[in-house]
Amino acid sequence: MKILLAEYDSRWPDLFQREANRISAALGARALQIEHTGSTAVPGLAAKPVIDIQVSVADIADEARYAGPLEPLGLQLSNRDDVHRYFSPIPEQPRELHLHVCQAGSAWERDHLLFRDYLRAHPAAADRYFAGKRAAAVTWRDDRWAYTEAKTDIILDILDDAEAWSRATGWALPPASAQGEGVAGAAAEFDPD
Repeated sequence: MKILLAEYDSRWPDLFQREANRISAALGARALQIEHTGSTAVPGLAAKPVIDIQVSVADIADEARYAGPLEPLGLQLSNRDDVHRYFSPIPEQPRELHLHVCQAGSAWERDHLLFRDYLRAHPAAADRYFAGKRAAAVTWRDDRWAYTEAKTDIILDILDDAEAWSRATGWALPPASAQGEGVAGAAAEFDPD
C-alpha cells in the first residue's frame, strides 16, 4: 500500500468524533480518555487520510476488558508491545482509522498528546514536520515501516522542543474528566501519523 499524504480535510475532526463515540459506547468507563492524535488532529497539516485515535485505559495488560468490546466495531488487535496496543480495521473494512490503546499516565500517552498540542500551537513546527513526512513519503512510498522510521529523527527533535515548551508554559495532561475533545460517555515506537 502506497504512502499518500492528503491536504488537511476539515471533516477529520468530525470523523474522529463519530469513531470516538462508537468506541466510547463500546468501552464505557473502561476508556479513561479518548483523544484524536496524529497529523489529522492538527488543523492545516497534510496527513495520510487515516484518523489516529488514542484510548487510555487503567490497565493495558488487561486486554480482555477492551479488546473484546472493540471487535464488534470491526477492530482487531494487530500489534502488541510493552507500551501500547494497536488495533486496525478487519481486512474487509476500509482503513479509515488506527486505534492505539495505552496505559493512562504513561509516557506513550503523554508524548503523543504533547506532540499534538505542540504542533497545534506552533505552525512552524507543523510545517517542519510536514517537510520531513513529505520527504519520507517520496523516498519510502511503498514501505510503511521505512516511512515511519524515516520520520523518527524529526519527531524526536520536535518532541525535545515540545518538552521545553511544556516546562515553560506548564502544559500538562488535563484531568481524565476533561479529556476526549467532548467525547460523549468518556469517563472521569512513537509515530503520530
